[in-house]
Amino acid sequence: MSERWIQSSKKILERIERLEKAEDRDRLELVRSTWFMLGALQRSLVGWLQWVKNPEIMVKFTKEELEEINSNIAKFTRSFIEYDLKVTEQGTKKGLKAKKKKPKEKAEPHYVI
Repeated sequence: MSERWIQSSKKILERIERLEKAEDRDRLELVRSTWFMLGALQRSLVGWLQWVKNPEIMVKFTKEELEEINSNIAKFTRSFIEYDLKVTEQGTKKGLKAKKKKPKEKAEPHYVI
């Protein structure tokens, strides 16, 4: 575990707490706050993925610890996906749709003479 990662994570938690306690936030502040929290979540997920795909790290956990990790991640993931579904359904009722990706244009061949 990196001490720098731990310190950075503690600062992120402090900022989240400040954002949660802020009063009279306007819509833009709420969007900014949500953006920050999703970025923090993404940072954490990338770290988890790095650990989980590294057998040298995961072998250091006991079966019981891995069961606890798996159980907690499952609860969190289920809750997050259920909330994602709820908000997506709300957005769909408001006429929101995901942007369709434009097909990539084929690049012209580049010849070096």
